[in-house]
Order: sequence, then structure tokens, then C-alpha cells
Amino acid sequence: MNQTTNTILMIRPVHFRMNEQTAVNNYFQEDLDLKNAEINTKAQEEFDVFVEKLKAVGVQVIVVNDIKALDAPDSIFPNNWVSFHENGDVALYPMFAENRRVERREDVLLRIEEAGFIIENIVDYTSAEDEGIFLEGTGSLLLDRVNSKAYCALSARADEDLFIEFCEDFEYTPIVFNAYQTVDGKRKAIYHTNVMMALAETFAIICLDCIDDKKERKNVLKHLKEDKKEVIAITEEQVANFAGNMLQVKGADDKRYLIMSQAAYDCLTASQIKTIERHCQILSSSLETIETCGGGSARCMMAEVFLPKN
Repeated sequence: MNQTTNTILMIRPVHFRMNEQTAVNNYFQEDLDLKNAEINTKAQEEFDVFVEKLKAVGVQVIVVNDIKALDAPDSIFPNNWVSFHENGDVALYPMFAENRRVERREDVLLRIEEAGFIIENIVDYTSAEDEGIFLEGTGSLLLDRVNSKAYCALSARADEDLFIEFCEDFEYTPIVFNAYQTVDGKRKAIYHTNVMMALAETFAIICLDCIDDKKERKNVLKHLKEDKKEVIAITEEQVANFAGNMLQVKGADDKRYLIMSQAAYDCLTASQIKTIERHCQILSSSLETIETCGGGSARCMMAEVFLPKN
């Protein structure tokens, strides 16, 4: 099993804007005083520069264009509706916001197959939407593929029973906890695990301050240390700058890169950067519009492809 891949699926937006349906529990979203068309143009520019930077270091990026008629403001975050696995399985996930459900597109899977990957089987959890139950892909699930463990911070978008079901289907040990952020003086659930935690091959970036329950915090740390991950702790303020929303990928010659936004990079301390760079190189790109309106960052934009090749 591999923890990192050099192939990434990314969806180029055509209707990017602040999604009012996700803003109810994504406290990272803010309204920009710009017309939607202008926001979308800025997001496309950020997207294109980001893709070029990934390709320049040898990451294989499969770019699929969003479809205008779908009117999907968050299509730029495909990792929430699909995950691709080494055994040829593809998982499809139930989405909290109704207007995000149109993002699940068969033609995207066909594009993956055209790129030479084999899809053996589709594991479809989407019927859970009918019961108001959600689990938003690798936004909700952090997969330690090598050690067969899955980390999940419960929220309106990450149901515990469905998470356990996923773990049974894919043979992962579930590690469940609650993660919070302070919003207007109140502790509220963080909407996705991957904004407060990132798992790489030899290290983990995590905001331990988000896990209020000491037992839960201890348990998460126990698993990370058991699997010999160096733990790099970040603050809640750094989480607000998307320092938890990072992904390790492989570039040319199997070189490892930790991908993050410019905002995430800028908020790291010199010592945190040094620690990360002991493990791999850092690649950052400005995603200001995408982060502000979308409330998601670099990691959310990349769906990792682990499928077997033809």
C-alpha cells in the first residue's frame, strides 16, 4: 500500500462562488464584495497557476472542466465526493449540501479510465443522503493507507455509523474524535477533518487544541506515535489560515512534496517549516479567492488517484 500518489484529479471551476448551502457549518467561508463572475475568474486564475506548479514538479494532474449547466459552486473540491483505491475500488460519498450532489459525474470516472486507470468496483454510499446522513470523502476521512487506519472528526458532514461502515468495507481501523473551532466565542464542530489535520508518510500535521476531550486527543496521538509519525502541532489560528489543509504527493523521480496554499505557508513558523522540510519539499500556491469564498484550500482541490493502471 502507498500513502502518496503522483496522480491527482482536479476540477476546473466554471461557477465558483460562495456556496450559501455550505456556509451554514463551514465557518471558514466569507463573502467577498465582488460579482460572482469576477470571483469565478479569480478562482480560475488561482486554479490554473496551481495546476502548472504541480505539473512543473512532475505531478500527473488530470484536469476535468466543470459543466456550466450544473451550477455547482464547490465543484473545485472533488475530494469530497469520490476516493480512488489501490484495489480498483471507487467510493462515492453522500454530500451535505444538495447543490453539491450534482458534482458526482460519471464522465469524470470515464476520464480517469481514459487516462489508463482500472475501476473494478464502485462502492456507493450516496443513498444515505435520503436519511440526512453524510460522509464527505477525504474531507471527512483521513486515510493512513499504509497502516490501514482512518481518522474522522465527527460533524454534520461526518456521520459516525457511516464512517464505521466505510472502515468495515475498506478494512480500516476507525479512529473517531470531535474537533472544534471557536466561532463568536462558542465551540463549534469543525466541518471537515482535513482542515485541522494532514497525514503524510512519516509525519502528521494536527491541531491538538481543536480536540477538546483529553481522552480523544490522547488516543489520536497514541495512534500517530504507534505508526512512527512525527507530530507537528499547529494552532487554531494556523488552522484558520488552512495550515491543516495540506497533502503530500509524489513528483518526478518519486520526490515527495507537501502541497499547501500560500496563506498556509505564510502562517507557519520557521521551526515548523524546518521540520516539514526534513521530510519533504514544500510547494505552495496562492489560493486566496478559493479559500475565502469556498472555505477550503489546497488539499480539498485534489482527489488522489490510487487505482491500478492498465
